[in-house]
Amino acid sequence: MKHKIAIGIGGSSGSIYAKVLLDRLVQVQDQLEAVGIVMSDNAKFNWEYELGDKSYESYPFTFYDKRDFMAPFASGSARYGTVIICPCSMGLLGRIATGVSTDLTTRAADVALKERRRLILVPRDTPYSLIHLNNMKAVTEAGGIICPASPSFYSRPQNFEEMAATVTDRVLDLAGLDLQSYRWGETE
Repeated sequence: MKHKIAIGIGGSSGSIYAKVLLDRLVQVQDQLEAVGIVMSDNAKFNWEYELGDKSYESYPFTFYDKRDFMAPFASGSARYGTVIICPCSMGLLGRIATGVSTDLTTRAADVALKERRRLILVPRDTPYSLIHLNNMKAVTEAGGIICPASPSFYSRPQNFEEMAATVTDRVLDLAGLDLQSYRWGETE
């Protein structure tokens, strides 16, 4: 069975995570029926600022405007099995935790939770305030998964992309995709 995945790219720093996530999705396209992407204005700004280009425009996925509530993943009937928000700002996390659907990203998250489907948030901020932690708790209690952008180093990443992949590969594992990545205790 092929996956239908919605990706929200939030406006926090950490565009490298979004880029590596999209790169990995390109590598596993044979497992995907549909990938819908929505980017905030700040996500586009940060991508251009942090990565120095507009390469987000070159991915072979369908992009939706943040105000496009006609996008398929704005409704549970479209049966998108997973919503991933990477990176996820604390403001976006707060809106999701309180059920405030002001744009397509928050609506997609709301749909995933109400339909009891996978919602994976990748917060990229530090330190966390008590408000942030309570919002993470609320999302977790509602059925979402918090997967912080905390890279691991036991695979000995050699560059920023490999380091970011230690996070995005875990996210794609959580989404149920089968991909080649470093596995603890397995032959390298």
